[in-house]
Amino acid sequence: MRAAAIDAFGPARVLTARTVPRPVAGPGELLVRVRTAGVQLTDAAIRDGWTPPGATVEFPQILGNEFAGVVDGVGSGVRGFAVGDEVAGYRVLGCYAEYVNVPAEQVVHKPSGVSWLTAGALSASGQTAHTALERLRVAGGETLLVHGAAGGVGTVAVQLAVARGARVVGTASPANHEYLRSLGAVPVGYGAGQLRRIRAAAPQGVDAALDAAGHGNLRTAVELVGDRDRIGTIVDIGLTRELGCQWISSDRSAARLRELLDACERGELTVTVRKTFPLDQVWRAHLDVETGHGRGKVALVVGDGAP
Repeated sequence: MRAAAIDAFGPARVLTARTVPRPVAGPGELLVRVRTAGVQLTDAAIRDGWTPPGATVEFPQILGNEFAGVVDGVGSGVRGFAVGDEVAGYRVLGCYAEYVNVPAEQVVHKPSGVSWLTAGALSASGQTAHTALERLRVAGGETLLVHGAAGGVGTVAVQLAVARGARVVGTASPANHEYLRSLGAVPVGYGAGQLRRIRAAAPQGVDAALDAAGHGNLRTAVELVGDRDRIGTIVDIGLTRELGCQWISSDRSAARLRELLDACERGELTVTVRKTFPLDQVWRAHLDVETGHGRGKVALVVGDGAP
């Protein structure tokens, strides 16, 4: 099969497509023919030398941690799946490939009304955003501040918070302000005077804050939110130690992914995929996500494509 892997840590160009042995479905696993795979900043961090907790990076290492595709093989002991089923799922590594073997408990059936692009690009950012709202205890009637609100995690967090009845103030570049309004958020620009602009946008105060942007935005959040346990970041772990805020990592599960996919099918959640790349151009996808300024998600289109 074709897959995109690294032979050493380094910049985007170390990630290349090549032919590798096709995996098989072991006991308790599914073999999935991948149609789409999301591209994350986390993937770029692994490529650059970071190892996720509990994971082992072994060269050549196939990257990628979310996918959607069609079941091609069913391992022993697996129930509820059959060859030909359309599915979405996740695993820490190995998803930038034409085929991925994955524990069946990390896979769910793709609703027929959800596109391949949405299904393949939802899991990582969607489950992180969902986890964050739980950890920060965001409730209806409250005000949530989201730094980096137009990005992959931010976009989902805004929509989920609005669906809970919360008011959302989101920071983003001016080009994304109208987009945030369309999702139900009040947009605020980055840069000098940001704290003043947030206070003006939320005169009743801010109850919780999620930082999906980094660049010291936690310092703004602690000026606005009284309870630091209700301030979290997915990007700036160093500042969490200094400021006493939460480091939020995704608590991924099939149940959480299924809930998000169902929300997509009902039209209550939208996944914006700003750009797609073929497997052979995956290094360009990494360059794109590393800019830190894009709207929504980037995805790979693999195999049969993504209608």
